[in-house]
Amino acid sequence: MFDLAQLRCFTALATELNFRRAAERLNMTQPPLSRQIQLLEHQLGVALFTRSTRTVALTAAGRAFFVDAQALLEQAHRATQTARLTALGERGTVGIGFVASAVYDFLPRVVTQARHERPGVQIALQEMSTFEQLQALHARRIDLAIVRAPLNQPGLISERLVCEPFILAVPCEHALATREPLTLPALHGQPFILYAHAAWQPFNELLTGMFRSSAVQPDYVQSLGNTLTILSLVNAGMGLALVPRSASAVSFKRVCWRAIELPRGVHSELHLAWREDNDNPAVAALRDAVRQSARDAAQAR
Repeated sequence: MFDLAQLRCFTALATELNFRRAAERLNMTQPPLSRQIQLLEHQLGVALFTRSTRTVALTAAGRAFFVDAQALLEQAHRATQTARLTALGERGTVGIGFVASAVYDFLPRVVTQARHERPGVQIALQEMSTFEQLQALHARRIDLAIVRAPLNQPGLISERLVCEPFILAVPCEHALATREPLTLPALHGQPFILYAHAAWQPFNELLTGMFRSSAVQPDYVQSLGNTLTILSLVNAGMGLALVPRSASAVSFKRVCWRAIELPRGVHSELHLAWREDNDNPAVAALRDAVRQSARDAAQAR
C-alpha cells in the first residue's frame, strides 16, 4: 500500500509535470523522486505518467488518481490539525451536566464565553438531577457536573461555585407581597410549595429541617422537583415558595419576589464536579470559564 510521502511526490509531479521543478518543490533531488513514482506505479499496477526525454504527462489513470490523491492529502492534513488542536484543548467536545436552576444565571454566560474563546470546542449540555450527574460522571458520559450538593466520592473532585440566599416567591395578590420586613414565622400556616424529596433532596431536607427547628409549620400543598414548575404554581396563586435568588431572573406576571430573613446557614449552593482522571484537554479551559462566570454573576448581584 502506498504512503503519504508517495502521494506528495505524485501530486507534486502531477502539478509541475517536470521532475526538476517537482523535486525542488519537495526539497529533494530527482533520483529519489523518480524511485517514489516508480514504486507507487508498481504498487498500483498502473502507469500514472507517460514520459519522454522532454515531456511528462498524466495518463487517464493518473488524472483519476490525482483527484483522490489530493483529497487524501487534505484529509490527512485535517486529521493532523485536529489531533494537535485537540491536544491543546482547542478542539473537541465537553459534556456538561447541570441542574435546572444553573441555566437561570451563569451557565448561559459560560456557553457564550466558551464559544467566543474556543470556537472549535463543542459544548454538549444535559439537564440532569444531581444523582443522574453522579452516574454520568462515573460512566464518562459527561465531563463536568453542576450539582446542588458536593460529590464527596473517591475519584471525584468537587468545589463550591455559588452560594446565594433563598428568596420568597409570592402571588402578587397575597398579603405577604407587601409586608415588610419578612421573617420566617410569617410563613406559618401559609400554603407552601416545596421541592420534592426524591427529585431535589438537598433543598427538601434543608427547608423542611429549617421549618421544624424554627417551629414554623407551613401548609404543604404540593411537592415538585422543578423550579419553573414550582413558580408556575405560585403564579397561579396556589401558594408560596422559597427558591434560589437566581430564579428571580425568570419573569412571571403574577409572582412577586420578596427578600426574607432565614436562619444562618440556610442558603442555596451549586457545586462543580469532575473526574480526577479526566483526560479531555478542553475540560480545564471550560472549568475556568465556569468558575469565572460564577464569579461574574456573584459580583453582578
